[in-house]
Amino acid sequence: MPNEYVFPTSTPPPTPTTISPALLKTHSITPDEYTRIEAALGRVPSLTELGIFSVMWSEHCSYKSSRVHLKRLPTKGTRLSGPGAVVQGPGENAGIIDVGEGWACAFKIESHNHPSYIEPYQGAATGVGGILRDIFTMGARPMAVMDSLRFGPLTPESDKKDDTTDYARNRQTMAGVVHGVGGYGNCFGVPNLGGETRFEQCYSGNPLLNAFALGLVRTDEIFYAKAEGVGNPVFYVGAKTGRDGIHGATMASEEFTEGSEQKRPNVQMGDPFLEKLLLEACLEVMQTGAVLGIQDMGAAGLTCSTCEMGARGSLGVTIELDKVPQRETGMSTYEIMLSESQERMLLVAAKGREEEVLAVFRKWGLDCAEVGLVTADDVMRVYHGGILEAEIPNKSLTDDAPVYHRPVGTWTAPVPKDPPAWVLEELKKPRDYTADLKKLLASANICDKRWIYEQYDSMVQTNTVQGPGGEAGVIRIKGTGKQDAPERGLAMALAGNGRWCYLDPKLGAMHAVAEAARKVACTGATPVAATNCLNFGNPEKPEIMAQLSQAIDGITEACNALGTPVTGGNVSLYNETKGEGIYPTPVIGIVGILDDVTKAVPSGFVSAGHKVIQIAAKWDVDSYPVEAFGSSDYAKTILQTIWGRPEWFDLREAAQLNKCLISLASEGLLRSACDLSDGGLAVALAKACLTNGVGVNADSSRTAISLFGEQACSVVISCSSEDESKVRSIVEGYDLHVWALGDTTDRDDFWLATGKKPAILTTVSELRTAYSTALESQLAEEVLA
Repeated sequence: MPNEYVFPTSTPPPTPTTISPALLKTHSITPDEYTRIEAALGRVPSLTELGIFSVMWSEHCSYKSSRVHLKRLPTKGTRLSGPGAVVQGPGENAGIIDVGEGWACAFKIESHNHPSYIEPYQGAATGVGGILRDIFTMGARPMAVMDSLRFGPLTPESDKKDDTTDYARNRQTMAGVVHGVGGYGNCFGVPNLGGETRFEQCYSGNPLLNAFALGLVRTDEIFYAKAEGVGNPVFYVGAKTGRDGIHGATMASEEFTEGSEQKRPNVQMGDPFLEKLLLEACLEVMQTGAVLGIQDMGAAGLTCSTCEMGARGSLGVTIELDKVPQRETGMSTYEIMLSESQERMLLVAAKGREEEVLAVFRKWGLDCAEVGLVTADDVMRVYHGGILEAEIPNKSLTDDAPVYHRPVGTWTAPVPKDPPAWVLEELKKPRDYTADLKKLLASANICDKRWIYEQYDSMVQTNTVQGPGGEAGVIRIKGTGKQDAPERGLAMALAGNGRWCYLDPKLGAMHAVAEAARKVACTGATPVAATNCLNFGNPEKPEIMAQLSQAIDGITEACNALGTPVTGGNVSLYNETKGEGIYPTPVIGIVGILDDVTKAVPSGFVSAGHKVIQIAAKWDVDSYPVEAFGSSDYAKTILQTIWGRPEWFDLREAAQLNKCLISLASEGLLRSACDLSDGGLAVALAKACLTNGVGVNADSSRTAISLFGEQACSVVISCSSEDESKVRSIVEGYDLHVWALGDTTDRDDFWLATGKKPAILTTVSELRTAYSTALESQLAEEVLA
């Protein structure tokens, strides 16, 4: 510490406060938890200490309802060294995998759901800012972001007379979130490579913003968030502390009720330009060798960074709040410790090298203050005005936080297992499948999201190989490919169908993992690791815990089968408004490695004269189960009802399909590859045509209604006529089903038959009109302005 201040060597405990039931309720602390707090301290806590326990023991920070289930997730994988090996698993700011040639990839996904409802722009912006800091805290330079968004419908989906949905609020929320994502990421200078956006009624009162980020770091330059070296100085760097975000972690651990909009002060305010400076300063100071540990001040702010750094190093950290840069006068100890002001870091430096640290941050025009020191005991001490305001064992805030084995009930979706009789009759009737396809292409979950992603900069840093609109984002890794070797690349994709998880949480979660991995494999990359964001309702309800537990089982089973260990992630619970919960929504991010980035495969048809081929697992491909059809977008959009559950699939065959795609891409045989997901085969073919305006003449040799079934393990590829036989040979070697659908054409036609009987006859131009104008047409003029 600076010479003018010396910590007392012997001090009385902090002054206790009067603890009332009302005060505990305000802090979301139960009577049992308070008893544990007194036991941990051996006395009555001060108000500051109560606030510290409140945020650190919140669901958002402690995972007290999910921790026992998260332990089942696979975190190591079978790759023990080399590309794809896990370098850092859960427990740090981000997971890290080896990507070869001395490079590692740090990546993670996190939620900012509650803030994005209360204050959409800032909630989304600070969600992006927070996940970026998680990446560069590890020493990695952020190279890409993606986002998974969920909103309520923007306009009425039916003619229900008792509809009370606030559609205007849904539109405003979506616009604010999208502008927040773009506003922060664009200013910071990181490309947004896409993601996914879905609309369902259950998200009207509780939208979801899940932000994914990925960065690159040399394997010998990784940093960790732990305190080292007794007597070493602790520095506060970055933005000044204000009163924004106080109790943000606690707010994120509660349901929404009437008046939740009044929690706007709990939402942080972001400054992307300052964060860009912080990034450069942190990466530069790390290169000096003076920094031993660094931690982002995210949820719970200075409290979280102080106690977690100490706990990870089994050491204590003592800080003096008078030294903390503040942008508001008269801030109390409680406010400084619980503020979640953005763009701040805490770092531990080597003693005697303080001036090196100060010089770097002076250069970048950022606050940098020596605020504390590392101590031999495992205790966090907080002084303010020379008075000891908090003295808490670190482990009591972290490792010893409550762990609840909440009752796990049962969950059965309140929908029929079999389709209603009227649906079966409807499906037997002759239909205008051309009109159905256009309606599907214009539906909220399938339509072109260009209005969203064109607000994001996808090309900054000049590493983007494939951006938004395809199956997965792809970047090249600069600095690889020396001595005439090809440049390496990374592919990344997000997936998570909440409706499927609502119908069957375990199977739906398995689908999410398999779909994200399949999207990565469609580019030719090998899926190697996963991150997850688990968005669920109130864990105090046994049926919600059943959803969570089953989803984790599904993720575990799928990640084991597909070779994608989970390196970290986030759990977001209490996503309920006025007692109504969201669909169980596990969002999965998969990262894959491309040995030669020039062989990255696009999703859309590239030119005329290519063969269009479908590859699928070898169960009965001609008989799509009607039970599974009830989970499809066709059932929801065209028939306006749902039933059954998603299609069952074999994870071993899903893994084989991925290997097959990777093999075909490495041989240079694929001209395009796209996944059959939302909308099934007809939609997949249409979107492949729309990418470059290429026509298609195809025959599925299947029943007409199966054109819209959402198969679990199926892709559509295109290849040159000369390569068709070689493609068939490779696919059959993986024991998969392969059949030719038709050809791409230079005409504007979209012709799709079933058993040589015309089913859909239209033009690519007409499909483009339906697909590309739908989202804008649902937005009010004030949103588009």
